[in-house]
Amino acid sequence: MNIPATAHEPNVVSINVGGRIFQTTKQTLTLAGTDSLLSQLATESTTRFVDRDPALFSVLLYILRTGNLPARSTSFDVRDLIEESRYYGIEPFLIDSLSNPSQFEAFDLRKSRILQLNGRDSPSTIAPTSNAGGGLHVAHGSKITSFDWSLRRKSTVLTNFSAVDSLLEISPGVLAAGATDFPGLQIIDLQNGGNVRTTLNWENVASSTVQGVGSSSEFLFASFESSRRNSNSIMVYDLSTLLPLLELDRRDIYGAGNDSAIPSNKLRWIQSCNLLMVSGSHASPSGVSGHVRFWDVRSRSMVCEIKEREDCFADVAVSENLSAVFKVGVASGEVFYMDLRGLGGKDQPWVCLGEEKKRSLNERKGVGCKIESYGNHVFCSKGSGIELWSEVITGLVGNASRDVLEERVFRKNSFAADSGENKITGLTFGGSRMFVTRKDQQSIEVWQSPSRGVSM
Repeated sequence: MNIPATAHEPNVVSINVGGRIFQTTKQTLTLAGTDSLLSQLATESTTRFVDRDPALFSVLLYILRTGNLPARSTSFDVRDLIEESRYYGIEPFLIDSLSNPSQFEAFDLRKSRILQLNGRDSPSTIAPTSNAGGGLHVAHGSKITSFDWSLRRKSTVLTNFSAVDSLLEISPGVLAAGATDFPGLQIIDLQNGGNVRTTLNWENVASSTVQGVGSSSEFLFASFESSRRNSNSIMVYDLSTLLPLLELDRRDIYGAGNDSAIPSNKLRWIQSCNLLMVSGSHASPSGVSGHVRFWDVRSRSMVCEIKEREDCFADVAVSENLSAVFKVGVASGEVFYMDLRGLGGKDQPWVCLGEEKKRSLNERKGVGCKIESYGNHVFCSKGSGIELWSEVITGLVGNASRDVLEERVFRKNSFAADSGENKITGLTFGGSRMFVTRKDQQSIEVWQSPSRGVSM
């Protein structure tokens, strides 16, 4: 049996916080960093008195030891923990423990807070902070409002756009923003009052507007459409220098009814495959059509293209954890998936996760529905509510080489929508939180697990 060390041992440090004695090791305290008060306490040879709240200190010490929040932290207000963590110099540890994606509990999400926006404009697009810290940027009208990880501090900058349609944080405090009615992708420095560092354009095409943005660890991607709407393309920039590297998926339109007329408005990097997924759709009197394409950026080659005509997607998402692409049909409103492992092979049909037999192609049940993936789950908005889809592991592992793709099983859960709530217009995720926007609402809903957080 291991006997705990006692205070007289040289590796053990005793600290008196508000009259309560805590004992820990020097190694634990030095984890806080050389500039922190706790690291300084590690050098003390006698018991040091600190005139602070012992209950809050016990939570912070637990975080330092394990990297996680203790169960008892739910009884504390986050503002008190923030203040204490800053006093001891360990706020980054608190941020990680509060907003770690591993703390995300999809089956236990509750609406925890409403973030109010200034002005009369509803959110047009939202983007999480790039460090997965649980912060958020919100475009509403010509403004962008940013919330820090605690959701307590916010700042608002005014842009040159009448409305922002594309928004992405490419590094802490630096945003890429664009609009479908204003030329160029602007790189906005929030730490410098919202000044525009530079504007990226489609080379040799004047007045091209931005249809979508995306990024990887190396590249920034921007989908452009010419002002005459007769050509579109995707530009690839170096993420660190913002210099143009190459052009992908250029489409020039000759004659009416050409599918090339559809620009891509959703760009997602698939790290596990080193591929860029781009998608776009268009409604016409004859119906809705679209495309989903997968590009190998380095070789400039298209690996796979899915042309959408029958029950075209209202929205599409990719999940690396689930190795699948998901869509919500604009006609049926049902969720479908396609296995990523079969890309580049024979045509794969979409597999319907809903009630295939009841699926109708003569309606528009999926109009306005949004679909996003996070962790091992897929979230699809349906009116004012949300469907949660999760894969069921059946135990039939199958061929280890995965040459044969067996049909997979997914289970649906629904978030009950309160009576009278408006239709959902946006979903995004950051850290341990889900953010939701609704039609005609000048606010953002914050959803998280009550068992994994503190009082906000």
